[in-house]
Amino acid sequence: MKLIILDRDGVINYDSDQYIRTVDQWIALPGSINAMAELSKAGYKIAIATNQSGIARGYYSLATLAAMHQKMTTMVTAAGGTIDSIVYCPHIADDNCLCRKPLPGMLSQILEQFSIGNADLDDVWFIGDSLRDIQAGTAVNLRTVLVKTGKGEKTLANNSLAKDTAIYQDLADFTQHLLRSQ
Repeated sequence: MKLIILDRDGVINYDSDQYIRTVDQWIALPGSINAMAELSKAGYKIAIATNQSGIARGYYSLATLAAMHQKMTTMVTAAGGTIDSIVYCPHIADDNCLCRKPLPGMLSQILEQFSIGNADLDDVWFIGDSLRDIQAGTAVNLRTVLVKTGKGEKTLANNSLAKDTAIYQDLADFTQHLLRSQ
């Protein structure tokens, strides 16, 4: 199965150190919505795995998070694509959950949802903008991509990525390269 798993903040939409707390603050990065639609139209399933500790911190509610995701889904649908799965971790690091990246719980959940085993990972990509994203993807043997948007430039400067992590300017750049190579 062809599957693209995306981190949300910094990959699909602008990120903020103060958290994206409202639907109005959720603003798509240039080209990200069309990139998701193009991947979907090319036969890729699209899944999102996103840490959302702002819920546990009381910055926004589950209803607000659902409204943000509805906004994103509506935009992708309007561009001709489909988001097949959205998984989030509402915890803070001190909760010691198994889903919060860099742990691979959310990614494992998505792989299980699509019945993808270890032998079927050739066409499964995880795209993120932080070291914890790449660590989560590597933990379950996914092909990892770092985009330079969001925290990507800072992550790249720390030079601590797995050497087989691909690096692209943004989600649109990755999408163009992937679809051209097919």
